[in-house]
Amino acid sequence: MKSLQIAATGMKAQELNVEVISINIANMRTTGFKRQRADFQDLLYQNLRRTGAETSDAGTIVPTGIQLGVGVKAAATPRIMSQGSLQNTDKQLDVAIRGEGFLRVELPDGRTAYTRDGSLERDAAGQIVTVDGFAIEPGIVIPDNANDISISPEGVVQAFVGADNEPVELGQLDLARFVNPAGLRGIGENLFVETPASGPEQVAVPGAEGYGTLLQGYLEAANVNPVTEVSDLIAAQRAYEMNARVVSAADEMLAATSNLR
Repeated sequence: MKSLQIAATGMKAQELNVEVISINIANMRTTGFKRQRADFQDLLYQNLRRTGAETSDAGTIVPTGIQLGVGVKAAATPRIMSQGSLQNTDKQLDVAIRGEGFLRVELPDGRTAYTRDGSLERDAAGQIVTVDGFAIEPGIVIPDNANDISISPEGVVQAFVGADNEPVELGQLDLARFVNPAGLRGIGENLFVETPASGPEQVAVPGAEGYGTLLQGYLEAANVNPVTEVSDLIAAQRAYEMNARVVSAADEMLAATSNLR
């Protein structure tokens, strides 16, 4: 009985759906996190009576036919790159991106990663880094005697150095964007890396056409909506239960058949 295998694929699909939802809920407080969604596809069909086949010499054809599917499979878990809410932190090196774009991060192996997490810090050398110590590209060093650091919406970093009465420009933050940002591959630690699906990075200063701007003293919250996730979780649970009932019904039918005398 094929219904057993078909229902099993449905249960497996809903297991994945619940796992994706649980990841979203677990990262509700993760800065810059982008929620995922589970997409599914139906599996191959068996044509017991092919649609459009001729049924007589007169040219009559089958209008609908008989097709039986064999279940469902997971197709993708795309990220939803919508803007998260902005939360005030009053921390000088915190920056939120309003609009499109990612901060560029230099990984220890020399690769460039991308993040929406603007929780920036200074390392022992005064360089602006992420909370994990990865340098922001292009590198910007803040002198030890600098104070009143400011980051403009266009990414210009300035500070008063020593006894100077005028702010000194320390560097320029830039943003990277992609034709298909959902094609980026997450590697953990709020970082993404480029893939053939995302396309190559396109770098420009914040505020350029098509690029977002920076907001100092703010962080972008996760774009996870708790109400949506809970309702999706309930729907996934009900779908799993329905597939489990199909398995039980098929088992009862097989039992009835085996008990025939």
